[in-house]
Amino acid sequence: MLRIRRGGGLLGKLVIGVAGLALAAVLLLVLSAVHLLPQLRNPFGETTTITSQPVLLKSITELSRYEAASGSFQVVVDLSQHSLLPSFLQGSETLFIGEGTDIAFVNFGQLKGPAIQVSANRSAVAVRLPSAQLEPAVLNVRQSYVYAQQQGLLNRIGNFFGGNPNNQQQVYIAAQQKIQTAARHSALLAEAERNTRTMLNGMLSSLGFQRITVTFGT
Repeated sequence: MLRIRRGGGLLGKLVIGVAGLALAAVLLLVLSAVHLLPQLRNPFGETTTITSQPVLLKSITELSRYEAASGSFQVVVDLSQHSLLPSFLQGSETLFIGEGTDIAFVNFGQLKGPAIQVSANRSAVAVRLPSAQLEPAVLNVRQSYVYAQQQGLLNRIGNFFGGNPNNQQQVYIAAQQKIQTAARHSALLAEAERNTRTMLNGMLSSLGFQRITVTFGT
């Protein structure tokens, strides 16, 4: 009589081995999910590492000025680049919204000697200061963004393979320059001189001066 032994032979051992491996893999995943084993890493995941050299202190500047006013500005930059080729092949147009700030200050470094005139009875004082100045405008890159952009076919291909960081740098520089110009033509400088005069009037009044004159000029 012919008898058939179930589970015997190479095929049966192979099936048992595969089932055992599958069971072990499931067990590892379950233990990892309940934090009984270290978390398993995705073999296809990417890890970002940021390294840098120690920060270098380049200079220390003595502060002898009064930051009297600051302004927030928003500017729209339309940056267009064209060539001899049709625009649908090569060329780009970027509409960029820039957010930035600028600070107006008064230099107190020359506040000595003839710049301060006190009357004989110390009841009056005259202070002469240089005109208010502007710091270089600062573009807030976190709040600035590209609103719209159109690119030719060759530009899109070039950006796909290597990108073009010069375009981004150009639009940042243009936005910063426009904010600087807007600050220069705004009321920021006048506001800085007004705030400086108010501050000095309060400080000198507390020192006992009854007549206080604060002027600005070169």
